[in-house]
Amino acid sequence: MKVLFIGGTGKISAAVSRLAVARGIDLYLLNRGERLPDIPGATPIRGDIGRPEEVRRALDGHRFDAVVDWIAYVPADIQRDLDLFRGRVGQFVFISTAATYQKPPLHPVITESTPQANPAWQYGRDKIACEELLLRAYREEGFPVTIVRPSLTYDTNFPIAIGGWDTYTLPDRLLRGKPLIVHGDGSSLWTVTHSEDFARGFVPLLGHPQAIGHAFHITSDEILTWNQIYTTIADALGVEATLVHIPSETIARLEPSLGAGLLGDKAWSVIFDNTKIKTFVPGFTATIPFHEGIRRTLAWFQADPARQRVDEDVNATMDRILAAWGRFTATL
Repeated sequence: MKVLFIGGTGKISAAVSRLAVARGIDLYLLNRGERLPDIPGATPIRGDIGRPEEVRRALDGHRFDAVVDWIAYVPADIQRDLDLFRGRVGQFVFISTAATYQKPPLHPVITESTPQANPAWQYGRDKIACEELLLRAYREEGFPVTIVRPSLTYDTNFPIAIGGWDTYTLPDRLLRGKPLIVHGDGSSLWTVTHSEDFARGFVPLLGHPQAIGHAFHITSDEILTWNQIYTTIADALGVEATLVHIPSETIARLEPSLGAGLLGDKAWSVIFDNTKIKTFVPGFTATIPFHEGIRRTLAWFQADPARQRVDEDVNATMDRILAAWGRFTATL
């Protein structure tokens, strides 16, 4: 099977790329050529997806059984993909997001048929619009789309709501005994998924003829509170976490850039029903519990001091919110 990934070396997609190659898929990675993808066995194709004519030339003569766009975010990206791949692909997989699901949720159990609406977060609304454009192309012209909606997935990053998810900022704060911000009272329910588990559900969908026209989410079945997520990271570091609970709405007022992702996603308790992906991919189950997966993440960061970057802007934002909350609570 010949497959093209647009992207394919990111936080989620790198694990998928490695598994695809391991399972014998003839994998091509579209890359601007600024740095070669570190995916042994994959074939790089040089081209900038932001320059469609350049990509069209780079792909001349190729026809793929499946194309996956990991980096499409707005409808213009999807229209570009439709123009590029009509008639030359057996399946087009769009990486959407579980943030498209109804916020606030009216039912805590999320299935693929849960309504889609996200008034708080433009990112979620843009992904909904992308899905709608693709599904219209499927209905009207038979464009072979499959939609996949990851939730909070991690590997070489920290699956957190606040604290700098792709840097070493949060572990550094923990090691220095500095407080962490947890939205709400920390008791809302959430699911984090290791990228290798996601890959085991995703790769069998490639070339799956019955997946055309369908949407799937792929997550762990492990349910944690946010308090558990942060304290599990602290436990893996061998330290005790100091958690400061602040209402999500207050965080949103103090720092709007954080508020959209909270009110449009992480502030709400959700439980993902993975029945559908398990039906299409028999035997799929997530096998990496968070207490194990986060130790792998920490080991990856600690293996190279260059990876242990601390984002002082993130620190400053957290300290500013904590100071404002401290002044408020002092008046109570």
